[in-house]
Amino acid sequence: MLNRLARERLESAFPLCWVAGEVSNLTYAASGHVYFSLKDAAAQVRCVMFRNRAQLLGWRLENGQHIEARVLVTLYEARGDFQLNVEAARKAGLGNLYEQFLRLKEKLEREGLFAGAGKRPMPAFPRRIGIVTSLQAAALSDVLSTLMRRAPHVGLVLYPTPVQGEGAAAQIASAINCASKRRDCDVLIVCRGGGSLEDLWAFNDEALARAIRACAIPVITGVGHETDFTIADFAADQRAPTPTAAAELAAPERSALYARLVDCRFALRRQSRQVLDQRTQHLDWLALRLRHPAQRLAQQRENLLNLRRRLDGGLTQASTRGRNTLAGLSRRLLLARPDTSRLARRLEALTPKLHSEWQNTLRSKSADLLRIAASLNHLNPDAVLERGYSIVTDAAGGILRDSRALEPNDRIAVSFHVGCAEATVTSVTRQPIIPNSQLPSS
Repeated sequence: MLNRLARERLESAFPLCWVAGEVSNLTYAASGHVYFSLKDAAAQVRCVMFRNRAQLLGWRLENGQHIEARVLVTLYEARGDFQLNVEAARKAGLGNLYEQFLRLKEKLEREGLFAGAGKRPMPAFPRRIGIVTSLQAAALSDVLSTLMRRAPHVGLVLYPTPVQGEGAAAQIASAINCASKRRDCDVLIVCRGGGSLEDLWAFNDEALARAIRACAIPVITGVGHETDFTIADFAADQRAPTPTAAAELAAPERSALYARLVDCRFALRRQSRQVLDQRTQHLDWLALRLRHPAQRLAQQRENLLNLRRRLDGGLTQASTRGRNTLAGLSRRLLLARPDTSRLARRLEALTPKLHSEWQNTLRSKSADLLRIAASLNHLNPDAVLERGYSIVTDAAGGILRDSRALEPNDRIAVSFHVGCAEATVTSVTRQPIIPNSQLPSS
């Protein structure tokens, strides 16, 4: 329980890290696991690389080697031993190389040397393919066998150059420049087989990357295995995971081209037949329409006669319709015109009757007018005043109808038929002074 807790604490406290040191006490177990120690001048630590990791290493560990290991810090519970589980390892110095690779890649990327806009498309049907590689490289035989199998009709131009070691990058760049100047091929393959980072280092050269970008023909790189990436791969117009894949990208397969050609031939033959059939049918239709000019003139003359007959018939029909319409309107006009002689005789007969009726109406209206005038005369206030009556008003101008509205010393006004007078009330009596029997009659 304690060892397990200690192991869990160690693994959670220390992430995966790189440890450098010298290999010692190396043991390859029958199980495939590799046991060794990493040491420096001050200390050492036990390490184990399990079989599944050791199989991916690609090279053999030896005592005395200086390596850099990517490790997980842990504790072997069964014995309580502190150890490092090695996930991956590389020879010492490769870390610096990888840092140089990243710095160069970042620099060229900032310059736009790897931009996709500058990448050139591969030719669809290359006539000649150039190969830049070593004559002793296994990649050359892979590329040649692939091209002979896929495209034996395509010509090959070999630009031999070392692909590993001191000065290899400059010679590869020189071969690419030579191919660019000669332009005797349509596409260029730059390839070599797999290896360590040191083995592939010639393809991580700045001058080589610039030579690839300056090349006048498209460049395909096939360097190392699928997991290997170099600066040349980023600079190339097309990157292939292996030299064999580069050959497959450079040249289309002959059998596929032949099958496509056969399909195109059948399609062209079918389309040509359809076009010929359509043109023949159109020619037959035009032949039916083709006539002698005299025949066409006769046809036009007949059409002209038919049109003339139709015009004459139309004019006759229009004239007949116009005459019929005019006759109908004349009849309607005769029927609508009044009989003036008959109306004059009737007017003469009605004139005496109208005069008589007018005289009777005038006498009747005159009598009514006199009667209404007499009625109005009875209601005329001047007529009443003329008979001896008067109108009494108070100081405010209001008509007095009752003596009870007056008090002694009140000022009154009396209107007669002719003129008026002002007076002062000396006394008020509730009884009339003149008996009703003595009042003047109307």
